Amino acid sequence: MLDSSKWKDIARFLKKLRIRKIYHFACLVFSWYWSKWSGRLYHLGLPITLSIEPTTACNLRCPECPSGLRSFTRPTGNLELKFFQNLMDEVAPHLMYLIFYFQGEPFIHPEFLKMVQIAHRKNIYTITSTNGHFLTPENAIKTVQSGLDRIIISIDGTDQSTYEKYRVSGQLSQVISGIENIMEAKRSLRSNSPFVLLQFLVVRHNQHQIEEIKTLAKSLKVDQLRFKTAQIYDYENGNPLIPTIEKYSRYTQSPSGKYVLKRKYNNPKQCWKMWHSAVITWDGKMLPCCFDKDAEHEMGTIDPEHPLSEIWRSPSYHAFRKQLSDDRSNINICQNCSEGVSVWRK
Repeated sequence: MLDSSKWKDIARFLKKLRIRKIYHFACLVFSWYWSKWSGRLYHLGLPITLSIEPTTACNLRCPECPSGLRSFTRPTGNLELKFFQNLMDEVAPHLMYLIFYFQGEPFIHPEFLKMVQIAHRKNIYTITSTNGHFLTPENAIKTVQSGLDRIIISIDGTDQSTYEKYRVSGQLSQVISGIENIMEAKRSLRSNSPFVLLQFLVVRHNQHQIEEIKTLAKSLKVDQLRFKTAQIYDYENGNPLIPTIEKYSRYTQSPSGKYVLKRKYNNPKQCWKMWHSAVITWDGKMLPCCFDKDAEHEMGTIDPEHPLSEIWRSPSYHAFRKQLSDDRSNINICQNCSEGVSVWRK
């Protein structure tokens, strides 16, 4: 049974729905199932979900993150506020979810919360994911006032020595203080939002703290705690990050001794992400999927001459959807994709 905070979160989302958004959702679902059943690629509607990258900068050095490793070949930088405003003017009528995260730490961007306010005023449900190091009392108040609907805070250990093994250069005490600050800001402002979700990324060195993090989350009085399976780039021959508790791993050892993704299917003919969502990098590149960390499959760059809707319906986007539908085995970003894999665990 859902508790009151979850019901209020659902109510906030439903309150922001409009007829045009529902129409595009229906078009996307219909065309996706039609393509799946008929075997012929057919696509209607505009995206209802976008992931936007406020910045590529990050204060941590997490070992499986291109931003943390500074391993990008693409340019790094910050999203321009004017570009964001123009983009929101275009997409607000059909957009349901706006995820302020791709690579980097969103709160590093000096105008991040201004962007949240703009999206909030346009009745878009907003989400961000953070490592929690920038939630000072002042920033926590501003975050609540911005209208942000959901905040995911990563906390991957219950003591400093465990936490910093993955969140390299991070300070657990600072994260816990940030969580306390955001909860206090909600109480002081008498606000139901943002919905505060603690994310515990389960890896081998922290799997013994699963019960401890449940106790900590309860004491912090957050809205929800969720366990996430870790994406690991070099997994085929095993990896010290892969948990030994099978339930919390995306990978399993095959009879050959190699590790493989625990997919429900091997080569799905359709990918729902290709129908309903896209990623926008800080410099306006439109990508088909959040697994394209280095923007290798750019569909186009959004500018006044090339709006999002034009790129979304472009021949290059159609060709990519068709290539994926025919055979995704040759698309590099699909090889470690979580489509059909259990990402969230209880």
